[in-house]
Amino acid sequence: MHFRAVDMFGFKIIRRLVSAILLLIIVIPLFAFGRTWYSAHNPRPAHADVIVVLGAAQFDGRPSEVLQARLAEAKRIFTLGLAPKIITVGAGAPGDRTTEAAAGRKWLIAHGVESDSVIAVEKGRDTYVSTQSYIAEMKKLGAKSVVIVTDPYHCLRSTTMARDLGAISSCSPVKTGPNALAHFDVHYLLRETEAYLAYVTLGRRGIHVSDHLGQA
Repeated sequence: MHFRAVDMFGFKIIRRLVSAILLLIIVIPLFAFGRTWYSAHNPRPAHADVIVVLGAAQFDGRPSEVLQARLAEAKRIFTLGLAPKIITVGAGAPGDRTTEAAAGRKWLIAHGVESDSVIAVEKGRDTYVSTQSYIAEMKKLGAKSVVIVTDPYHCLRSTTMARDLGAISSCSPVKTGPNALAHFDVHYLLRETEAYLAYVTLGRRGIHVSDHLGQA
């Protein structure tokens, strides 16, 4: 009887542990999914030292629809006075004659933003490296706060990375283009949820998984 009682006690502990693990497996992704969705639908762009446009694909100097939507949003909030400078960030793909950052800067100047108000940081083919690169530029400028322009479901992860690297960050997501909320894409939402989880569980421990998909 004594051994049977011990076996039953051990079984109960194992069952509780398995239940707790299963609960975590379900609850944590759901929590991340909810935070990603909420951040996209409830942005709070704040006045900052700089606006950062995260890079996306460009074609020989011509911004893709995704990048153009980000640039248009950056110009809009710059005109509103949310920040006095815009930083475009992003490297080029192998064989490119230009970069995402350079293409973005050129577009902004062509659309009425003064050249001395736009800085191109031509580094970064994924979100984390891009964040490291523009944060380094911000430090040179003495800037401490940033409003990030990107796609809605990318807001949570991009602002989290910026905060982890010491910046005060908010997000102003695109209002137009293929990744605007009007064109809801559950696959993008799920992908961003997975990428956010990968960052907070692995990235913060120095294990970075590139999210480069030609967009950010």
